[in-house]
This record gives sequence, structure tokens and C-alpha cells, in this order.
Amino acid sequence: MRLGRPSIRARITLGSIAVAAVLLVAALFLVRAQFAAILSAADSTLAQSDLTSFQQDIRANPEEAVDDPGTGILVYVQAPDGTVEVDTVPHDVLAVVRDRAAGDEEFAFTDDEGRTFLVVGRSVDTPQGTWALWSARSTSSSEIALEGLDRVLVIGGVVLLLGFAVASWLLATAALRPVTAMRRQAERLEADGHLPVPQTRDELAELATTLNRFLEQVQAANLREKQMVSDAAHELRTPLAALKTQLELAHRDDGDAAALGRQLRAAEGSVDRLSSLASNLLELSRLESHDATASSDAASVIDEFTGSVDRARTLAIGRGIAIDFDVRVGDESARYALDAQAFGRLCDNLLSNALNALPPTGTIVATLAQLGESLTLTVQDDGPGMPDDFVPLAFERFSRPDASRATSTGGSGLGLALVHALAVGAGGTASVENTRPGLLVTVSLPKM
Repeated sequence: MRLGRPSIRARITLGSIAVAAVLLVAALFLVRAQFAAILSAADSTLAQSDLTSFQQDIRANPEEAVDDPGTGILVYVQAPDGTVEVDTVPHDVLAVVRDRAAGDEEFAFTDDEGRTFLVVGRSVDTPQGTWALWSARSTSSSEIALEGLDRVLVIGGVVLLLGFAVASWLLATAALRPVTAMRRQAERLEADGHLPVPQTRDELAELATTLNRFLEQVQAANLREKQMVSDAAHELRTPLAALKTQLELAHRDDGDAAALGRQLRAAEGSVDRLSSLASNLLELSRLESHDATASSDAASVIDEFTGSVDRARTLAIGRGIAIDFDVRVGDESARYALDAQAFGRLCDNLLSNALNALPPTGTIVATLAQLGESLTLTVQDDGPGMPDDFVPLAFERFSRPDASRATSTGGSGLGLALVHALAVGAGGTASVENTRPGLLVTVSLPKM
């Protein structure tokens, strides 16, 4: 059975306990070492003090007998002639110091019974010779004190560690409380809801702010998608209804070839409108999914531009509309972040809009020029233009002016939206401007 990963709160607590345990053990070892050093220094000082009085007495009265030490004082004093003046040390200690040369030294000794003694030696020079003085101190009291300290340190360390664990758990709980609030809010989040942002200016507040921005983007995309589906359904309803009616009429005119031809031609127009609408919707969807990563050089763009002009001139045959164009491109190797065919669709949309806006006669001028580091496309006509209040909305999907640029031609309101999406996707810009008469559309694409 695979166990789940511990919660963040548990991991913070366990990590804090581990770090605290390492630091606490190090601190306790340091305290014990310092305390042991103090006890050892105390034993050495006491052992040294046991010999001081004998040393002073021998130097002052070398010919007199050495005084007997008090009870519990472990001392061994040997005269220069080998006579033992004082001997109160245990037998095992005596065996070590009796034949040992006199000198100022200090060492630890453990007897057969496991008792440890600190032995201090000292030599005293007199006219009669050198005296050997030895003092012994049992370290049992220091060992008992260290054992008691060990117990206190272990118990105290465990208590401190437990207290630190509880404190870490409570602090982690308090620190993660905003996360819990955000999670609960996210579980019951509505379409336009936001996560709560903590009042503190910390990482959690920044996370909540970032997530709210992300939610706003998702909500905006969701609203755009819903609006697009609604608008598309509305736009599709009219040509589908017209196509159905035209086909029904075609059935009725089955015996009249001329009338049947008119109905079929009208149905073809409805199908063309549906096909254009579907193509534009597909292209917009592709652009929004950021799949467009192609690029093209200026030479390919020029070919698409002139091809689009030729197609527009074909559509203008018999309408008395003149379509002029101008190409001013010096560096045909320059590259732009737009597929050449996509640029052709961009030009087709602009020229088609201009054709649909013009009365039976008129002029369209299309210009492609390199200006600085940008490639600029302009399409200008001398038609009625747009209402001024509609200009800011011109690039929105399914938008049409109320009284301008004829809608009887079946425009879907996606042409300029597609132009704008293609330009922005290539890192450029698109704008419209009333020139009175007519309308000027400008698309600028930066060089890669």
C-alpha cells in the first residue's frame, strides 16, 4: 500500500523538528563538555590545594616532621632520603606513585575497582634534597554530577523538542490559514469569483493576487468564448434560414429553368457566406491558440499582396470600381512573423470590405511599403466611411455599423476582427480612420 505524501504543515513541522533536534543536541553536548571541563578543573584545583600546605611547610621547616593531613585528604609525601612522611592514598594509587620520579605533573588513574582518581604530583627542592609530593582526588562526585546533568539535559531536551514541535505545528497552521481559506473559496468559486487576498504583504498575498489575475484571464476567455458561440450561432441562423428557403423555392421552381437557376445562384451565395464565416472563425480560433509561429520574407508577402489585388479586380469587373496599388519595398529578404498565405487572407478581407462599402462606382488604393523597421499596408477607398462612434468597435467580432458600409452584401463582421488578430499575432498593429470621403485601414508589421 502506497502512503500519501505528508501535508505541507506536517513537512514544515517535521523539518523544523529535525533542524531543532540537530541544534539542540549540539548545544547540549557543548553544555555538557563545558560542565565536565569545569568539574575537572575543580578536581585539579582541590588536588593542587591539598599539596600547597605541605609544600609551604617543607620549604619553611625542611628538617621538621610533616604534619598529619586531615580526614579524607589523600596525600603521599616522601622525603629526600626515601622516608615516607605521609601516606593516606589508596593502595592502588600508592603502587603507581611510590616508585615514580618526583615532578610537577597531573594524570588520571583508575583502580581495580573501577574508581577513577585525579593524581597531582609536585617536587619540592630543599638543601637536604628533593621531596616528592603526591595528591589524589576521587572523581566519583564529578561523575555523579555529570550523570545527574545528563539526565536533566536529556529530559529537558525532549521537553524542549516537544514544545518546539507543538509551536511549529501551531505556527505552520497559522501561516497556512490563508491557503486553507483560498482553497475553500476555490471549491465554491463562481464564474466571476475571486480568491481572498491576505492583508499581509507576503508570499501568500502575492500568490493570491497572481491566481486572481489568472482567474480573471480564464473568466475573460470563457466570456469571450461564450460570446463568440452566441454570436456565431446568431450569424449562422440567417444564412441557414435563407439557404433553406432558397432550396424550398428551388423545389417549387423545378419546372422553370430560369427561376431554378436564380434560386440556385442565391443558394450558392448563402453557401459562400457560410463558408467565409466558418473560415474566419477557424482562423481566429487558430490565432488565439497561438499556433501561428510561421514567418515569411517580403518577397512572398509582395506576391500575396499582388495576388489579392488581382482577385479583388476580378470581383470588381462590371461595377465601375478602379483598384490601384503601389509597392515600395526595398529589402525583399526582410522577414516578418506572419505566414504569407495569412497575409493574403488579410489583404483579401480589407479589399473585400472596401468593395462592399463602395457604391456602383468608386476607387480603392492599396499600398505596401517598408517604412523604417516596419512593413505597412494601407487600403483606402472613397466610400461612405464609418460612423465615428463605431470606429473604436471596428475590430470587434461580429460588429457592424448601423448605417454605413453596406451589410446587404452578407458581411459577417469578422473581416476586420481577423485582420486585427493577424496583425497583433505578428507583433504589429491595425487601425481604421475616416478620411471623409472614404475609410483608411492601416496594418503595420515589425521586422523580425
